[in-house]
Amino acid sequence: MSMNTAVDSSNDIRMTQDELNHWFDERFEECLKSTEASKTPSMSIIATKGTMDWAYPPFILASTAAALGWDVSMFFTFYGLELLKKDLDLTVSPLGNPAMPMKMPFGPQWLQNINMKIPNALMGNMPGFESMATAMMKKTTENKGIASIEELRSLCLEADVKMVACQMTVDLFNYRQNEFIDEVQDWVGAASFLPTAQQSDVSLFI
Repeated sequence: MSMNTAVDSSNDIRMTQDELNHWFDERFEECLKSTEASKTPSMSIIATKGTMDWAYPPFILASTAAALGWDVSMFFTFYGLELLKKDLDLTVSPLGNPAMPMKMPFGPQWLQNINMKIPNALMGNMPGFESMATAMMKKTTENKGIASIEELRSLCLEADVKMVACQMTVDLFNYRQNEFIDEVQDWVGAASFLPTAQQSDVSLFI
C-alpha cells in the first residue's frame, strides 16, 4: 500500500466519524426537543397563610395552572392549614397589612373609587374592624364576579390538584384530621414534600 493510499483511507475514516458525530448531535437535539414538548409542566405551592386575602393567591395560581394542564401540588403548613378545613371561616386581618386598600363595595361609583387611607394601627385596634373588613372584601369579590375561596378550592380539586397537609403542624396545633376535607391526599412533613418541590418546573412559597 502506498503512502497516498494510506492517507486517503485515513481521511475517509475521519470524515465518516465526523459525519456520524454530526448525525448523532442532530438526533440528540431532536430527541431533547421532543421530550420537552411532550413533558407536562409542574408546579408546587407552599401555602402558609390562613386569612381570606392570602387564600386567594395560592388557589388562583393552582386552579389556573391545572386548567392549563399542569401537574400541581400544594403543601399547606402552619396557618395555611386553615385553607383545608371543612368549614372555612376566613377573615381579613388589617393588622400588619398596610398595603391593604379599603374601598366601599357599594354606593355610587365615585364613592367606590375612593381609597380610604386608614392608619394601620387604627385598623388593627378598632373593635369590629376585622369583621367589617372581611364583610367588605366578600362583598367586593361578589360584586366583581370573583369566585369564593370555597369555589376556587373545589375547582382545584376537580382539576386533580394534589393537596398535602403538614403533619407537624397538625400535631403542633392539636388539630384532628377529621376537621379537614376528605380530599387531603397525604399527611407528611416538609422532608417528604421538598423532593416534589425540587423537581417542579415552578415552585412558589406563599
